[in-house]
Amino acid sequence: MSERTIPVADEPVAGAMPQTDGQRWLVLNPTSGSADHTERVRTLGEERDYHIEETTGPGHAIDLAERAAEAGVNLLAVAGGDGTLHEVVGGLVRADALDRTTVAVVPTGTENIFAQNVGIETPEQAFDVVETGARRRVDLGVAGGEPFTMSCIAGLVANASVSTSDELKERFGSLAFLVNGLQEAASFDGLHIDLTATSNGEEVTWSGDALCALVGNSRRFVEEGGQANLEDGLLEVVVIERMPAGDIVAEAFAQRVFGRTGDNVFHTQASQLTISAFDDHDDPIDFSLDGEPRSHDDLTIHCRPRSLRVCVGPEYDVSPADDGD
Repeated sequence: MSERTIPVADEPVAGAMPQTDGQRWLVLNPTSGSADHTERVRTLGEERDYHIEETTGPGHAIDLAERAAEAGVNLLAVAGGDGTLHEVVGGLVRADALDRTTVAVVPTGTENIFAQNVGIETPEQAFDVVETGARRRVDLGVAGGEPFTMSCIAGLVANASVSTSDELKERFGSLAFLVNGLQEAASFDGLHIDLTATSNGEEVTWSGDALCALVGNSRRFVEEGGQANLEDGLLEVVVIERMPAGDIVAEAFAQRVFGRTGDNVFHTQASQLTISAFDDHDDPIDFSLDGEPRSHDDLTIHCRPRSLRVCVGPEYDVSPADDGD
């Protein structure tokens, strides 16, 4: 059976028009965040004639996204956190369906960083934006062939992100990852890496002992942090050098990593980069890809410019960091 693809033009953020999407699916993670959203989101979807599929465990959203693509779905809503979105995008990439699918992010997770970056604050707003909001094509990062929407990180911050318990997330919300990182900082052995990046057509390198290496697609890790430019075809690359243990918890983590750029911070923007273990005898490097644990001896990361079409809210700003200049 041939697929019926309905083209959806990318509308400007101000002045969006009602959309026609054909068949709509909703992938619903019932355990994301505080796990009290299921009936509320299901009702919102049913009222708008979405076909609803609930995930049953890790990796299931990948399969559901592939099934949606095979069914010719043009609008795929994702109710969950950043991890659920990561899986859905991965499924669409596997199915080679990015060009014909619009993704609507319905925030029900702990942090919902990507949803905030595209101007979506609540489930109700997410469904409303599908009807009257703008569509934008945004960048995707790709690490070792696997897509990511937010970030690919290694070192202390990756360890903290992966090991943060559900109990800690429930107690501290979006601060849980920072709290866990502070707890782990004193015992962290460091990251021994070589990094080579392509920046403005030139090769730049960094080599040595690092506290962490951070690659952001929708996230920035220097100055005020926050959202990166999602449509410039570039990744934000930051390496925090290894520092004395006494400085890590009190200043490096709270100030330099998420605040101003210091002397121990390497920062560039790149379309492609490679991170490798400094020594062939080193153990594989542990990465966190949108919060999902991965391990690689070396990892090539690149940007797929404007390859993911998403529904965005009226507050979406392509490059908010530039507004304060």
